[in-house]
Amino acid sequence: MTTDEDAEAFLDQDLSNLDFTSFRPLTWESEPKTARVNMRLPQPLIDAVKARAAERGIPYQRLICEAIERAVRL
Repeated sequence: MTTDEDAEAFLDQDLSNLDFTSFRPLTWESEPKTARVNMRLPQPLIDAVKARAAERGIPYQRLICEAIERAVRL
């Protein structure tokens, strides 16, 4: 799910037979945001990140956080 509409549509269905074993926790959403990162990136890269985030309907910072989490996930 990438948008609020996707989540709402998911919750509108009968979930009684859903197998939750395939679900993964989203640690980047539940952890408190206590650290700040500043970095310089090429403008075309930032533009591409913002465009991809807009396609998914999420803030671009969340997309960056997802990418970092994927890179370090064991």
